[in-house]
This record gives sequence, structure tokens and C-alpha cells, in this order.
Amino acid sequence: MSTPAGNVLARLWHGLLAYAVKFGVVGLIGLVIDVTLFNLLRLGVFGDDHWAQSAIGAKTVSTSVAILCNWLGNRYWTFRRHRRRNYLREFAEYVIVSLGGMAIALGCLWVSHHLLGFTSILADNIATNVVGLALGTAFRFLLYRFWVYGHHRADGLSNLARVEEAQRALFEEPERRAAADD
Repeated sequence: MSTPAGNVLARLWHGLLAYAVKFGVVGLIGLVIDVTLFNLLRLGVFGDDHWAQSAIGAKTVSTSVAILCNWLGNRYWTFRRHRRRNYLREFAEYVIVSLGGMAIALGCLWVSHHLLGFTSILADNIATNVVGLALGTAFRFLLYRFWVYGHHRADGLSNLARVEEAQRALFEEPERRAAADD
């Protein structure tokens, strides 16, 4: 037997929290890639005196690599039930949202580094990987969840699953459905 509170918690988990946890795991992997590459570029591991060693250049390169890794993780794990058949359009929309998140992080970095004059690597990391990350993550999660991988998308793979679920609901006996739900 299920209680009304249990039903609400189950719906909350499946409706948002499960996505948020998976999104967080994928995001942590992307964060490790982003922060590692950012700091390697800033320290000049890949060479000195080039655009990618500057604060803005390093962040642009590191975030671009992380965006690609995160798209794969979100497409095939976080939002796999809602991924789109037209993966090029999905990727384009994902990149648009990701670039918005990157612009938020770059804006925080620019203000800190160029406007306020905090030019140490620690200050750059705090501006972009703490403040910018927090603001950008909220922005990206909402737009990924409700636009890029939204339930309303007509070309989503989840529509096939909904048809199959509706067919099972129509053609299976109620006792079998109830037993399967337990």
C-alpha cells in the first residue's frame, strides 16, 4: 500500500530530484575536467604566451571541453529517457544553453580579474569555479530540464516509451499491472 505522502515523495523523486542528482554527478565530472584543464592552461603546462593561457582564454577552452563531456553524460544518462532523435538539434540547443552558463562564469571571472583586479590563480578559480559555477549551474539545469530535454518535445525518444506504456495500460489486465507496480 502506498500513502499519499509516499506518492508525493515518489513523484518528487522521479519528477525532479533524480534528474538533479544525475545532473550533479555529470556536472562534477565536468567540473573536474573544467577546473583541471583551466589550471593547467593558466599555469602554462601547454606552453607560454598564448591566448589560452590568459584567464578568459583558459576558461573558454576548459569549459568548451567540459560542455562536450557533459552533453554526452546528460544525453545518455541524466536525460536518457527524454533525449531527442535529432541529436544535432539537441546538441545545438545544449550548446546554446551551455554557452549561456559559460557566459555567466566568464562574466564573473572578467569582473573579478579585470574590473576588481584580483589576478591570482586562486581569485580566478573562486570567481569562475565557485561563484560563476553556482550561478551558471542553476541557469543550465532549468533550461536543460525544461527546454532541451523537456517532456513537451515532439521528437523525443520518450514519446515511444509513452506509447508503449499506454498500450500496456490498455491491453494488460489490471491485476498484472498492480503486481508489476509492487
